[in-house]
Amino acid sequence: MATKAPYDFVLDELAPLSPWTRPMFGCTAVYAAERILLVLRDRGKDDDDGVWVATTREHHATLRQALPSLRSISVLGPGETGWQVLPRSNPRFEEEVVEACALILARDPRIGKVPAGARRSPPRKPAAKASAAKRVPAKRRAR
Repeated sequence: MATKAPYDFVLDELAPLSPWTRPMFGCTAVYAAERILLVLRDRGKDDDDGVWVATTREHHATLRQALPSLRSISVLGPGETGWQVLPRSNPRFEEEVVEACALILARDPRIGKVPAGARRSPPRKPAAKASAAKRVPAKRRAR
Protein backbone atom coordinates (compact mmCIF):
# COMPACT_ATOMS: atom_id res chain seq x y z
CA MET A 1 0.00 0.00 0.00
CA ALA A 2 1.42 3.38 -1.00
CA THR A 3 1.97 5.97 1.66
CA LYS A 4 0.18 9.26 1.17
CA ALA A 5 2.50 12.20 0.58
CA PRO A 6 2.39 14.87 3.28
CA TYR A 7 1.12 18.31 2.34
CA ASP A 8 -0.86 16.96 -0.62
CA PHE A 9 -2.01 20.50 -1.43
CA VAL A 10 1.46 20.93 -2.98
CA LEU A 11 0.65 18.36 -5.66
CA ASP A 12 -2.69 20.07 -6.28
CA GLU A 13 -0.92 23.41 -6.76
CA LEU A 14 1.59 21.89 -9.18
CA ALA A 15 -0.99 19.84 -11.11
CA PRO A 16 -0.56 21.84 -14.36
CA LEU A 17 3.03 20.48 -14.52
CA SER A 18 1.90 16.84 -14.08
CA PRO A 19 4.23 16.32 -11.12
CA TRP A 20 5.29 12.88 -10.01
CA THR A 21 6.66 11.69 -6.69
CA ARG A 22 9.26 9.27 -5.46
CA PRO A 23 10.12 8.16 -1.91
CA MET A 24 13.42 9.62 -0.77
CA PHE A 25 15.02 9.10 2.66
CA GLY A 26 11.65 8.71 4.39
CA CYS A 27 10.27 11.77 2.60
CA THR A 28 8.52 12.38 -0.71
CA ALA A 29 10.44 13.99 -3.57
CA VAL A 30 8.40 15.97 -6.12
CA TYR A 31 9.51 16.09 -9.75
CA ALA A 32 8.29 17.66 -12.96
CA ALA A 33 9.88 16.48 -16.17
CA GLU A 34 13.51 15.71 -15.29
CA ARG A 35 13.81 18.21 -12.44
CA ILE A 36 13.49 17.62 -8.73
CA LEU A 37 11.60 20.58 -7.31
CA LEU A 38 10.69 19.91 -3.71
CA VAL A 39 10.88 17.33 -0.95
CA LEU A 40 7.91 16.97 1.37
CA ARG A 41 9.02 16.03 4.88
CA ASP A 42 6.78 15.32 7.86
CA ARG A 43 8.67 12.98 10.16
CA GLY A 44 7.68 14.68 13.43
CA LYS A 45 11.25 14.63 14.68
CA ASP A 46 12.66 18.14 14.34
CA ASP A 47 12.31 21.64 12.93
CA ASP A 48 13.25 20.51 9.43
CA ASP A 49 9.77 19.16 8.72
CA GLY A 50 8.12 21.12 5.93
CA VAL A 51 8.82 21.62 2.27
CA TRP A 52 12.42 21.42 1.15
CA VAL A 53 13.18 23.59 -1.87
CA ALA A 54 15.70 22.47 -4.50
CA THR A 55 17.81 25.54 -5.12
CA THR A 56 21.40 26.76 -4.96
CA ARG A 57 23.20 29.18 -2.67
CA GLU A 58 23.32 32.03 -5.18
CA HIS A 59 19.51 32.18 -5.17
CA HIS A 60 18.88 32.18 -1.41
CA ALA A 61 18.79 35.95 -0.88
CA THR A 62 16.37 36.65 -3.70
CA LEU A 63 14.12 33.71 -2.83
CA ARG A 64 13.91 34.92 0.77
CA GLN A 65 12.35 38.14 -0.49
CA ALA A 66 9.33 36.11 -1.67
CA LEU A 67 9.60 33.35 0.96
CA PRO A 68 10.74 34.99 4.23
CA SER A 69 10.80 31.80 6.33
CA LEU A 70 13.16 30.01 3.91
CA ARG A 71 16.24 28.77 5.76
CA SER A 72 18.99 26.16 5.66
CA ILE A 73 18.20 22.58 6.64
CA SER A 74 19.85 21.71 9.96
CA VAL A 75 19.88 17.92 9.46
CA LEU A 76 22.20 18.47 6.48
CA GLY A 77 24.89 19.86 8.76
CA PRO A 78 26.01 23.23 10.06
CA GLY A 79 26.19 26.33 7.90
CA GLU A 80 24.44 27.34 4.72
CA THR A 81 23.00 24.42 2.75
CA GLY A 82 22.13 24.42 -0.94
CA TRP A 83 18.68 23.00 -0.26
CA GLN A 84 16.42 25.22 1.82
CA VAL A 85 13.30 24.49 3.88
CA LEU A 86 9.99 26.22 4.35
CA PRO A 87 9.43 24.96 7.91
CA ARG A 88 6.11 23.48 8.93
CA SER A 89 6.40 25.39 12.23
CA ASN A 90 6.02 28.75 10.43
CA PRO A 91 2.49 30.19 10.96
CA ARG A 92 2.47 31.20 7.26
CA PHE A 93 3.66 27.78 6.09
CA GLU A 94 0.87 27.05 3.60
CA GLU A 95 0.89 30.60 2.20
CA GLU A 96 4.64 30.48 1.54
CA VAL A 97 4.46 26.98 0.06
CA VAL A 98 1.70 28.12 -2.31
CA GLU A 99 3.93 31.08 -3.27
CA ALA A 100 6.83 28.67 -3.93
CA CYS A 101 4.50 26.60 -6.13
CA ALA A 102 3.52 29.77 -8.03
CA LEU A 103 7.21 30.45 -8.69
CA ILE A 104 7.64 26.89 -9.95
CA LEU A 105 4.59 27.20 -12.22
CA ALA A 106 6.08 30.42 -13.60
CA ARG A 107 9.20 28.37 -14.45
CA ASP A 108 11.37 30.37 -12.04
CA PRO A 109 14.92 29.11 -12.69
CA ARG A 110 15.86 29.51 -9.02
CA ILE A 111 13.84 26.44 -8.02
CA GLY A 112 14.53 22.96 -9.29
CA LYS A 113 17.56 20.88 -10.13
CA VAL A 114 18.33 18.12 -12.55
CA PRO A 115 19.52 15.24 -10.32
CA ALA A 116 23.14 14.26 -10.90
CA GLY A 117 22.20 10.80 -12.22
CA ALA A 118 19.86 12.35 -14.80
CA ARG A 119 22.30 14.87 -16.21
CA ARG A 120 23.33 14.17 -19.71
CA SER A 121 26.94 13.22 -20.13
CA PRO A 122 28.95 15.05 -22.77
CA PRO A 123 28.73 13.54 -26.26
CA ARG A 124 31.20 10.75 -26.83
CA LYS A 125 33.77 10.88 -29.59
CA PRO A 126 33.03 8.46 -32.41
CA ALA A 127 34.86 5.16 -32.09
CA ALA A 128 38.20 5.09 -33.85
CA LYS A 129 38.26 3.19 -37.14
CA ALA A 130 39.98 -0.17 -37.17
CA SER A 131 43.61 0.00 -38.13
CA ALA A 132 44.61 -1.10 -41.61
CA ALA A 133 46.42 -4.12 -40.17
CA LYS A 134 43.16 -5.48 -38.69
CA ARG A 135 41.03 -4.91 -41.78
CA VAL A 136 40.09 -7.89 -43.90
CA PRO A 137 40.68 -7.30 -47.59
CA ALA A 138 37.50 -6.99 -49.67
CA LYS A 139 38.28 -10.11 -51.70
CA ARG A 140 38.36 -12.29 -48.58
CA ARG A 141 35.11 -10.82 -47.23
CA ALA A 142 33.25 -11.60 -50.48
CA ARG A 143 33.81 -15.40 -50.22
